Amino acid sequence: MRARTDGSARTPENRRAGRVEPDPAPDWAAPALDSVLARAFVTRAEAGDRFPLYADPDTGAWRTTARGSWTGGFWAGLLWLRARHTGDPSDREAARACTARLADWAGADTSTRGLILWYGTVFADDGGRIRNRGARACRDAFDPELGLVPWGSAFGGPRLMARVDGVPGMVPLLATVDVEAARSHLRRHLDLCLGSQPSSWSWLHAEATGWTACADPPPGWSRGPAWLLLALAEGACLPDGDSFAEPADTLVPDSPVPLADAAHPDGPLDTSAAAITALALLRLGRRDRAIGVLKVLVDRHLTADGRLLDGCYDLASGTAVRHELIWGDFFLAYALAELTGRVAGGTG
Repeated sequence: MRARTDGSARTPENRRAGRVEPDPAPDWAAPALDSVLARAFVTRAEAGDRFPLYADPDTGAWRTTARGSWTGGFWAGLLWLRARHTGDPSDREAARACTARLADWAGADTSTRGLILWYGTVFADDGGRIRNRGARACRDAFDPELGLVPWGSAFGGPRLMARVDGVPGMVPLLATVDVEAARSHLRRHLDLCLGSQPSSWSWLHAEATGWTACADPPPGWSRGPAWLLLALAEGACLPDGDSFAEPADTLVPDSPVPLADAAHPDGPLDTSAAAITALALLRLGRRDRAIGVLKVLVDRHLTADGRLLDGCYDLASGTAVRHELIWGDFFLAYALAELTGRVAGGTG
């Protein structure tokens, strides 16, 4: 089955063949992109040499980290989106400097290197060395018996785990050096995450018992299906990867902006999950559905000064549950750039 389209020919197959004729973007999309990228300039001034994580919804003040954690690539990617948008040499230099600060993550034992190194370099004009070093390190970490790159030990806890947030970014990153490893990594996570009812987004492997589902993150976690949908969109762009689009519709939530956890119907939403979903839908050729999600984000959750609010960092701990999240900003900007065609370049 091929990816269904709805108003566009932007299927993975057509992108690979260069047969894409994009439809005109809605008139609200370009101003929304302008505002998100203008906000990145303000964030850059506040964050300095640190990496923004999340911002207070009332004041806009950022919580930052020195090394970027698993979110550092989204800040570098957002800076590159701005640099390509403006063409300003100072924006390009800021993006280059931020990407350079991701270099240590290339050798870190974590499958979130996909999030960090792919999205941190996807729009970069000089990120190839870091990306290539990280890709080779991930290939070396690939476990052929498990069929994946393990979650790793960089953030503590057991190393032999599979988590859904270790799949997006990792698929195209691995594919630059080993397409079969990339396919295997995605297939194994698909089998695990969608092979149980309800879906489980994290799994622990032990030699005696094999794979065991973990309770954290919970089954109702909205970023679980969003991350997996994005990984499917990336897998569909691989050679002979059209079959990866088949489970896509099962991962799209009924609401444009889902609850952070479906088990808490009175709890907060997560706009970052919606932004991830919108980009994935665009890349799968579901343009009309993607536009519907983006319209809700722009109309109801994007402030006049470019802050995407109502993102939920971690509901279980009560951390930043209605905030601006750096990856929410990045994926919203990425999706708007894809929709409008206003930002040229990109590895993906």
